Amino acid sequence: MNLRPFVIFLTLAIIGGCATYAGFNYDQLFGPSQVQNRTVSLSSPDSDFFMADVKPIIDNRCVVCHACYDAPCQLKLSSVEGIDRGATKEKVYQGTRLTASKPTRLFEDAQTTQQWREFGFHPVLNERVQNPVANTQAGLIARMLMQKEQHPLPNQVQLEGFDFSIDRAETCPTIEEYEQYQHDNPTWGMPYGMPNLTPVEYSTLMQWLENGAAMNEHIPLSSEQQALVAQYERALNLDALKNQLAARYIYEHLYLSHLYFSDLSEAKPRFFTLVRSATPPGEPVQRIATRRPYDDPQVARVYYRIIPEQGTIVDKTHMPYALNQKRMQDWKQWFFDADYTVTQLPSYEADVAANPMTAFTDMPVKSRFKFMLEDAQNTINAFIKGPVCRGQLALNVINDHFWVFFIDPDKSDIPAVNAFYQSQEANLKLPGELESNTLPIGNWVAFSRQQARYLTAKSDFINQWFKDGRHLTTDIIWDGNGTNPNAALTVFRHFDSASVVQGLVGEPPKTAWVLDYALLERIHYLLVAGFDVYGNFGHQLMTRMFMDFLRLEGESNFVALLPRNVRHVEQSSWYEHQSPQLSSFLQRNVQPFDQPTQVPYHTNNPKAELYQLLKSELKPVLNDRFNIVGTGFTQANEQQLQAVANIQGAGLVHVPQIMMLMIQSDQGDQQLFTLLHNNAHTNISSLFDEESNRDPKDDTLTLVKGVIGSYPAAYLSLQENQIPLLVKMLNQIETEQDYVKLLDEFAIRRSSADFWPFSDQVHRWYQQNQPIEFGLLDYNRFENR
Repeated sequence: MNLRPFVIFLTLAIIGGCATYAGFNYDQLFGPSQVQNRTVSLSSPDSDFFMADVKPIIDNRCVVCHACYDAPCQLKLSSVEGIDRGATKEKVYQGTRLTASKPTRLFEDAQTTQQWREFGFHPVLNERVQNPVANTQAGLIARMLMQKEQHPLPNQVQLEGFDFSIDRAETCPTIEEYEQYQHDNPTWGMPYGMPNLTPVEYSTLMQWLENGAAMNEHIPLSSEQQALVAQYERALNLDALKNQLAARYIYEHLYLSHLYFSDLSEAKPRFFTLVRSATPPGEPVQRIATRRPYDDPQVARVYYRIIPEQGTIVDKTHMPYALNQKRMQDWKQWFFDADYTVTQLPSYEADVAANPMTAFTDMPVKSRFKFMLEDAQNTINAFIKGPVCRGQLALNVINDHFWVFFIDPDKSDIPAVNAFYQSQEANLKLPGELESNTLPIGNWVAFSRQQARYLTAKSDFINQWFKDGRHLTTDIIWDGNGTNPNAALTVFRHFDSASVVQGLVGEPPKTAWVLDYALLERIHYLLVAGFDVYGNFGHQLMTRMFMDFLRLEGESNFVALLPRNVRHVEQSSWYEHQSPQLSSFLQRNVQPFDQPTQVPYHTNNPKAELYQLLKSELKPVLNDRFNIVGTGFTQANEQQLQAVANIQGAGLVHVPQIMMLMIQSDQGDQQLFTLLHNNAHTNISSLFDEESNRDPKDDTLTLVKGVIGSYPAAYLSLQENQIPLLVKMLNQIETEQDYVKLLDEFAIRRSSADFWPFSDQVHRWYQQNQPIEFGLLDYNRFENR
């Protein structure tokens, strides 16, 4: 006789009879909790079942909310290790903490699930006796899936009883607290605030959980991948001091990137991570985990190793970086074979290691600059997609839409320029030297004086340089050598996230940056290498405040190309109603450079002329793939979509930061677009009261072909013949009700039964059309309107 159904029934009856909202005594019911080994051989049926049937569901229904630093409850479901690690009540993004918290980076700060338990993470899978009843009744994921089945999403267009705000109070129950959670929030099963899984998806996950949630061991590298990993590890770990210094520099700039071998003909690229290890190539990696990439490794010799990325690729952290023959040749030319001498490696003490102008002074400036420019999108992506990326306070330091240009590294490779940088080492120090517990006010004053000294010295230097018969023209702007699309970039801010893409996308913006070597390098060490997401409030505030200086410097470099009599007027117009302190800073920052530009101007709108001139000179390398052309629509409908860029006004405050539109052409083809809301500001110099600086009358929209942004707030679906109606309704938005009418007409809301199929459709399009950049989008900011 099969006793299993009877045993399950009896156990559930016992559980139901002794339930209290304080929680069951799971130790009595199922034994003490103990970490389980869930990884199985790749050749096993359990591994096949997980990879083929279970993992796609977890990725497309769970990882879309549970990945990276901002995963609710730090529950990262994007890897085997993350699922097994579980959740915690501690937040990563906690801008008010007075002291730095202990880092909890998956794969770095602990190596085993047991170590994560000691860090305070609790399991979301059953860790007691392993049988079907215990696996479902004592496992949080199973209980929350069952809760959702028992309490489906309410039949409401706009859901009630849910908090979808990004800074909502998180509820992270342990299994012992689960009964109270379910009683208090019956509709909060998983997926939270989204439609139920299909019956097949639900039964697949429950079958996996009942049977102990077995997961695959790591997938080995192919022979080709192994050979390439070995080749790069050899190059990065030669004994010569010059090689060791170059490898350290490369690592400190690429440690967040997803490396891939672009010379391999792989249908789907495999991504890798560059790490520091205490062990050399050929031995198992012994990862060195420090808060920052330049912190003291506490070993006699650091080795740089390339390891496979184990997590599902998600867009919000994905920074693809190609390794290929050309890349290796460039590294050899710039670093390994270049003519310079290293007699001693730099210290890892903070006052040296946190300042790249000090740590890497032996390396040619031109080589360092070319390294960062060769893949400048990746360099600036690290500012955007690194750990600093989340949060309004971190991002209200930049405008919503601006263009970025660079000084030509060949034309700036002048002994006098390099000597100037060396002479300014003391004035180029960064807040990273203060480490993770910082008192902001006194330090800000000190750094502001330091920056003032640097700008004064820089103004004296460039005034003298261009006074000696040299001409300031757009020739100083890097043109990508006629082939590199990284020469011009566009940054979009989406309130509390941001994106950077190649090309000059959208209408000419209010502001632009021109970055020289020192500025680009310092921004990297401020926002990426030197930023600690686990640092205290003072550290994070100092980072934000110091970035004000660097942004102003980049803007000042741009206005220097304008006629002398409009420079200060133009830059000051970007800071209406600014504080007296900032006004003084602007006076000091702009006025001292008083040499004339040699750029010819013919109208009373020199900024527009300058933009057009730069567009013309960079035309061979401008990436136009985001332009609304070649859509497969009629010319009239393309023109309708292009006209969205002309929509402006206060009514746009009701439009979210990122919307994605799937439009089906009359021929049946689908095209995905992203609609970006550009928030206008009178200035962006306020730390805590951004709303007071908003200028909604100048808000605009940018519509692009393809995907820009990781956090869609709304999905629209329409046919080509509905394009005129869409554009008309966008033009007519003046109130919240007008926007809701647009949603009623076109939206796939989070409450819609079509949401998950449409989500799959968007991801398929993204993967097929932008395969290297593709990563799963994130729904933590998807609106409920």
